[in-house]
Amino acid sequence: MIKLSIDDQAIIAVEGQTVLEAARDAGIYIPNLCYAPDLKPYGGCRLCVVEIDRMRGLPTACTTPVAEGMVVHTDTPALADARRTVLDLLLAEHPLDCLACVKNLNCELQRVTAYLGFTERCLPHSGRVQDVDDSNPFFRLDRNYCILCARCTRACDEITGNNAIELIDRGYESRVGTAAARPLIETNCRSCGECVAHCPTAALVPKDYVKPDSETATICPYCGVGCGIKLQIRGGRITGVTGDEANPASNGRLCVKGRYGIKEFVHHAERLTTPLVKNRDGVQVATGWEEALEHTCSKLIRYRPEETAVIASAKATNEENYLIQKLARAVLGTNTVDHCARLCHSPTVAGLATAFGSGAMTNSIGDIKDAGCLLIIGANTTETHPVIGFEIKKAVRRGARLIVINPVKIPLGSQADIFLQLRPGTDVLLLSAMCKVIIDEGLYDSAFITDRTEGFEALAATLRGFDLDHAAAISGVPLDHIRAAAEMYAAAKPAGIFYAMGITQHSHGTDNVSAIANLALLTGNLGRAGAGVNPLRGHNNVQGACDMGALPDVYPGYQETAVEACRQKFEAAWGVKLPQQPGLTIPEIMDAIDRGRIKALYLVGDNLALSDADSNRVRQTLAKLELLIVQDIFPTETTDLAHVVLPAVSFAEKDGTFTNTERRVQRIRRAVKPAGDARPDWWITAELGKRLGGRGFDYEGPAEIFREINALTPSYAGISYDRLNDGGLQWPCPEATHPGTPVLHTERFTRGKGQFKAIEYRPSTEQTDAEYPFILTTGRSLYHFHTGTMTRRVNGLLTLQPQETLAIAPYDAARLNISDGDTIKVSSRRGEITAQAEVKNQLAEGVVFMTFHFPETATNILTSPAADPVAGIPEYKVAAVKLIKVIKS
Repeated sequence: MIKLSIDDQAIIAVEGQTVLEAARDAGIYIPNLCYAPDLKPYGGCRLCVVEIDRMRGLPTACTTPVAEGMVVHTDTPALADARRTVLDLLLAEHPLDCLACVKNLNCELQRVTAYLGFTERCLPHSGRVQDVDDSNPFFRLDRNYCILCARCTRACDEITGNNAIELIDRGYESRVGTAAARPLIETNCRSCGECVAHCPTAALVPKDYVKPDSETATICPYCGVGCGIKLQIRGGRITGVTGDEANPASNGRLCVKGRYGIKEFVHHAERLTTPLVKNRDGVQVATGWEEALEHTCSKLIRYRPEETAVIASAKATNEENYLIQKLARAVLGTNTVDHCARLCHSPTVAGLATAFGSGAMTNSIGDIKDAGCLLIIGANTTETHPVIGFEIKKAVRRGARLIVINPVKIPLGSQADIFLQLRPGTDVLLLSAMCKVIIDEGLYDSAFITDRTEGFEALAATLRGFDLDHAAAISGVPLDHIRAAAEMYAAAKPAGIFYAMGITQHSHGTDNVSAIANLALLTGNLGRAGAGVNPLRGHNNVQGACDMGALPDVYPGYQETAVEACRQKFEAAWGVKLPQQPGLTIPEIMDAIDRGRIKALYLVGDNLALSDADSNRVRQTLAKLELLIVQDIFPTETTDLAHVVLPAVSFAEKDGTFTNTERRVQRIRRAVKPAGDARPDWWITAELGKRLGGRGFDYEGPAEIFREINALTPSYAGISYDRLNDGGLQWPCPEATHPGTPVLHTERFTRGKGQFKAIEYRPSTEQTDAEYPFILTTGRSLYHFHTGTMTRRVNGLLTLQPQETLAIAPYDAARLNISDGDTIKVSSRRGEITAQAEVKNQLAEGVVFMTFHFPETATNILTSPAADPVAGIPEYKVAAVKLIKVIKS
C-alpha cells in the first residue's frame, strides 16, 4: 500500500495504480475523456493533467503511477487554463446540439464542459463536416462528434483483438478510420459493440437508441459463457442491452448477439402468446390455459410409463429443468428424460467422468490469463464463444503460446504458434500421437502421474506399438507438426485445453474426450489455475440442465438412478416410488417412437425437427406420435407437428438461475411482462404435475424450487438466491459458508485418482466413396444461434448473415467449376438440400462446411445419425456428400 496526498487529502493507494485511479477510488473527480478502467493508460486527451510537488510540468494523472509520499494537486489556476485550452479546441470541432443529441445527459464531454464552467464556445466552429459511416445494421460512426480519445480503437484492439478501426492520418486530418477507408460492414468488424460501449460522446451510438428509465441485471440467453447483461427498460419494453461489468464471467464484455440480438426477439410479433390445441381436422386452434391443460393431462394420463418420454431444455432455467425431470420420474413414472446435451456434450459427461469423476469444465474463464499455453481443438471459439475468444487473444498477446487443431482454419488459427489442420474424424489418432511423443521424449510429469493417476502403464503399453507415421498419414498432419505441438504443450505450464462439439459430435466422441484427458493427465495440467480440460458448452444452461438431472440415468447432482441409496433418497423427498428401469436417450427415444413403443412426448424448448441429425427421418418419426406436447416461445418446425403447443416466456420475462460453462450458477431476473398469455416453463410444468395427480408441485415461485434443489443436490447445497447477488457461485458449493470452487481437482480428483484410458482409433462410421467424395463438417456462425429460432427474428443479424452457404476449398471449387454465389445441390445418403457456394481458403481439399441455422437450408437433413456407443451422440461432424452445381435455365 502506498500513502500519498491528493488535494490535501490523505490517500492510501495500491502499488501499480495511477494517480487518476487513486483519486477515483477516493471520490476525487479529475476531468478525463480518454480514460477507461479496462483499457491501458493513454494520456491522449490531456484533460486529466495534475500538478505534483517536485515534478516538472503537468503530467497526466491517467499515466502517472502513484509513489510513496507523492503530493498531488488537481485544481489549480494553471490546470484550469490548460484544461480550458484543450476543451476550447475540442468544442471548436464539435456540434453543440446537446438537447437533440442521443447522448444528452449521458455524454462525458458534456460532463467535463459543465465541470470546467463552459457556457459557450470560445473559438468559432471550424465548419468541417466529416463522413458518417452508417453501414453497420446496429450502430453508426459519426466522426463529427468524435473527440479522438481513441477509446473505440483501443477497445477494438485491446479487448476484442479485431483491429477493425484505428486512428489514421496525422494532425488535423486524424480520424477514426478503417483499412482502405472501407465501410465498417466490409471490414473484419464483428459488430460486438465494444467500440460503442466505450465511446464517451455520440460518435458511436446504436441506431435505435432510446434512453431507458430502468435497468435489470440478468444473464445472456445464448451460448454457455453466461455473460452478464443489463436490460434497459422503458415503457415496459427492452430498449437496449449493456454489459454488466460486475459479472466475473464476462466483465462487461458482450458479442453481437448478446448486445444487439435480444430485444427484437423478446418483443417479436411472432411470439407464441396463447395455447394451441389441434382439432379433429388437424388444425391448431387457440384456446385458454384451463382447456389446454385439462386436454393435455386427459390425453397424457392414458399412456403407460414405457410409452411416454420427456425432453427438457438447455434454454430453460435450473428450476424448470428440475421440475421437468421430477415430472417425468415422480408423476409419469419414467426415467426416459433427456435434453440436447445428448446432441452436444454427452461424450464430455461420459469421458471426463470416467477420467476425473466429474464431467464438467475443470477451470474458470478467468484462468485463461494465467495459461502458458492454450490448446484449442474442435472449437471455433471466437465465433461460438466470442467473449472467451477475447480472453484467449489477450492471453496470446501477453505471451501465451497457442495451438489450434481444427479441420477448418478458424480465425484463431491465423494467430496460432502451431495450427494443425486435421482430417475430420481423426482426432483420436492425432491426440494419441501427441501422447506418444510426450512419453517417448520423457516430457510427461512423472511425479503427478505417480501421485495422482492410475492406468499409466496400460496407456504406455498401448502406445508402444503406435505408428506415428500412420497417424500423420491418416490425419493429414505432418509428423513434425504433431511433434512440435506435443512438445509445446508439454513444456508450457500451466497449459489449458479448450474444446467444443468438433470433439464430441462423432461416433467416437467419448474416445476423443478420453484422449484429451490423457494428454492433460500426462503433463499434470490439472488442478491449477490456467490449466485443465475445458469443454465449452453451447447453450446458456446446458450445464445446468445436466446438473438438474435432465438425463436418463441420473437424478440432480449426477446421483445415479441405478444406485439404490440415491433412489431411496429421492423417493423419500418426493413421496413416491421411482422407476428403476434406465431411461432412453434422445436417439433411442426417436427409435422407440418410430417402432410405436413411445406414443407420447412432452418436449420443452427444443426444435428437434431442425437440430437433430437425419432430420427428415426425425420429422417423419415425430409425426407418428399419438400425442406431441411442445412448450416453446416461438412457432418452430417442431411446433408445427404438435398436438398441443404451450406458450412459454423468454428469459427476460421470468426469474431463476442458469449455470454457465464454468459451473457458475447465476441469477436471471424478470425485466418485462410476459408476451400475451404466455407463462413461465416452471409454472406450466408444475400445473401439469398437479393436474396429473403429482405430489409436491405446489410451488409459489422459482425461489421455492431452488430451495428444494439445495436440499437434494450436494454440489448446490450451499447456494442460495441471496448468495447469487454478487457474481454467482461455482459448484461444488456444499455449504452456506463455502466460497464455491473455481478450479476442480486441486488436491485429488472427484473419483480419487485420475484414470488414463487406452484408446484404439476407430474411423468415422461414414466414409467417402466415389459417389459421395466430400466430407461435410458442420458448425455455428457468430451471427446466428442453433436453429435460429431467436436470431433469425433479429433484422440486423439477418443483414450480417442472411442465408446459409456451402464453404468449399479453392482447389475443389476450381475442379468442379464452382464460383462464389453459385447454387449447389448437396446430397448425402439421407437427403439433399441446396445452398450458395462460398470459396474459402480455410478449407482443406475434400472438406466442405455448413452451419445449421436456416430451415430453408436444413443442413441436418444431410448429417449422419450414427451414434457413439457410450454417449449416444450422433456423428454431426462427418457426413459423406456429393456436390452438383445447379445450372439455372
